[in-house]
Amino acid sequence: MNIRPVSDLRNNYPEVEREVCESGPVFLTKNGYGSMVVMSLDQYEYLNGSIEAALDAADCQAETTQLRYSHDEVFGSIREGLRRVG
Repeated sequence: MNIRPVSDLRNNYPEVEREVCESGPVFLTKNGYGSMVVMSLDQYEYLNGSIEAALDAADCQAETTQLRYSHDEVFGSIREGLRRVG
């Protein structure tokens, strides 16, 4: 995990940008506390695109079938997916 002070974004932008491209998200702190995360557009699209695609697929499935999943099945599947990503 790459953690830097938020001032590095202003003072060392090229270096932060390089780290994002080479190593993934950079977590920024302000006064010692988490403030924000900087990530590439590709990383952001990957995260959001996956969620949006899954929600769209669920909507389509719900319209075409009576099949329903329990709370445990849904969240168990989400947890398993997060374990594979992390």
